[in-house]
Amino acid sequence: MDPVISIRPLLAVAVAGLAALAVLFLHKRENVRDLVSPLAAVVMFAIVASMAPTVLSGGTVELRLFEVLPGIDFAFRVDALGMVFATVSSLLWILAAIYSIGYMRHLHEHAQTRFFACFATSLAAAVGGAFAANLFTLVIFYEVLSLVTYPLVYHHEDEAGWAGSRKYLVYLMGASKSVLLAALALTYHIAGSLDFVPGGLLAKANASAALLTVVYFCYLFGFAKAAVMPMHAWLPAAMVAPTPVSALLHAVAVVKMGVFCVLRVVFHVFGTGLIGGLGLGIATAYLVSFTILMASIYALTRDDLKARLAYSTVSQLSYVVLGAVLLSPVAMVGGIIHIAAHAFSKITLFFCAGSIYCASGKRNISDMAGIGRRLPWTMGAFFVASLSMIGVPPTAGFVSKWYLTLGSVQAGEIAFLVVLLASSVLNAAYFLPVSYVAFFGGERPEGLSKVREIPLVTVPLVATALLSVLMGIFPGYFVALAEGVVR
Repeated sequence: MDPVISIRPLLAVAVAGLAALAVLFLHKRENVRDLVSPLAAVVMFAIVASMAPTVLSGGTVELRLFEVLPGIDFAFRVDALGMVFATVSSLLWILAAIYSIGYMRHLHEHAQTRFFACFATSLAAAVGGAFAANLFTLVIFYEVLSLVTYPLVYHHEDEAGWAGSRKYLVYLMGASKSVLLAALALTYHIAGSLDFVPGGLLAKANASAALLTVVYFCYLFGFAKAAVMPMHAWLPAAMVAPTPVSALLHAVAVVKMGVFCVLRVVFHVFGTGLIGGLGLGIATAYLVSFTILMASIYALTRDDLKARLAYSTVSQLSYVVLGAVLLSPVAMVGGIIHIAAHAFSKITLFFCAGSIYCASGKRNISDMAGIGRRLPWTMGAFFVASLSMIGVPPTAGFVSKWYLTLGSVQAGEIAFLVVLLASSVLNAAYFLPVSYVAFFGGERPEGLSKVREIPLVTVPLVATALLSVLMGIFPGYFVALAEGVVR
């Protein structure tokens, strides 16, 4: 099928970019300023959705803007993998924008104009990366995302904020950037191009196995937003940011950009055939399995709810990579749809953590005894999202984990089946006690008598919890896109 040439990929990015400029321009008119993000999010989602029929039918939507160097263009190409990421990001931006208004206003946060401008620019970068036609365009948007989320991490401008933001920069703009640039240079040297190619740009490259292995691991650790150990420490450190930022980092854009980039490398730079031939799949699978289990154990030991959720994200992201590198078609589908399953569930969990903090000022799980009786909608949504993270039907997490476990069996890798099952047990061990304490713990009289749900914060988290269930019941859209990638 011939590609559809359209300006829509650029428009999707431009809508969020223009929204950021509008937020800055309207800084003195707070009510109007706050409406910009949700309205822009709806427009962006509509543009993204308009391209879905073409992609679902096996086509692509393309736009070439200009040539940078021979073999390197700044260009967009909307395919099935990009559509998964863009759909999730644009849909969740709508709810995150509404939630952010309620959260920031209730807590009377400072620098709200800067916050909303950076938030919108982050979404522009995320969707730009999703629609990138080559490594050059992808890395440009990847770096823009790192830069514009930095002010969000240090938003509070206190000692903890500066410390967290420094670690954020060191990991995402320091060591990882150097190896990523090395990988790009070597890829261009080997292939003479940076385009994404079905089956792999380097699949037929005339290069030694040792050199290709070096390039592969440069990409794996260079895309540090994927948080594969040991490149994970920035993520828990970034939890000093306001909760809407945590939701952006964990569900809407940042970490999803990381695993999305790794999937691009696996499917369209190396190709699954070359990955298997070099033995890189099994090596990566063991590395991410270690990440899955160790991060789960770290999560189990954290009393701060956001810290527990942060380590949970480190663990869950590696499910996506594991699915891809098992090189089983079923596991690949599971890894791809886990991008959406994790996004819907994890944003719910962070929204709930923010709702608890807004209503009560509490962050530690040990202080939340009985809070579920005061915040039933919040903790009910938390419980639903927890079940999804564990993999209980009929939630989104069950669908992705079902494909991953079947894929492990299909690949004949029972060790990784054990890892997935052990991880689900650990998920239950660190998620379910939160709900138990909240609903059945002895209520502490101090600080809970005036605790109430905040409507503008509660409605989005209930909506995202419903999305987790709806995807579990009707997974067809994301499964179809994932199967399109694997084909």
